[in-house]
Amino acid sequence: MESRAKAFGHAIHPMLIVFPLGLLATAVIFDVLYLVTDGSGFPVASAYAIAAGVIGGLVAAVFGLIDWLAIPARSRARRVGLLHGAGNVVVVGLFAVSWLLRADAQGWEPGAVALVFSFVGAALAGFTGWLGGELVERLGVGVDDDAGIDAPSSLFRTARRSRPGAAGAR
Repeated sequence: MESRAKAFGHAIHPMLIVFPLGLLATAVIFDVLYLVTDGSGFPVASAYAIAAGVIGGLVAAVFGLIDWLAIPARSRARRVGLLHGAGNVVVVGLFAVSWLLRADAQGWEPGAVALVFSFVGAALAGFTGWLGGELVERLGVGVDDDAGIDAPSSLFRTARRSRPGAAGAR
């Protein structure tokens, strides 16, 4: 099932999710480094990474929703996609709460509750990321109908050649 939201022949959602996932994971790393070293720069860096990750997650969610709406109803992919999307909304919410709890602190220093929110968010992101992989790698969501090891470049869609077994092959 091909993605509905594409840029230059590739699905937009998977291109965007690397930013929030990376930023939010980096925020957790900065939190751990803060706990280990008590370095004053780590809470500030974590707060900025969370803010950017939450914004990036919301942008990626828009394109994920566009693709999810195109998945056939009552399919396993639709159910997995719903769990993936809803779980990621919770992830973004957990990190947003963590950020808000830090906003009032001196130097963005996270309290125990803020850390719990970000650590739980990171753990949940691992699971929802796996669900995203299940959608693409197992269920074929977002995969071009003409995908294959010898498929032509997505930049030159008119140059497609028919291959045995490819959609539209004669």
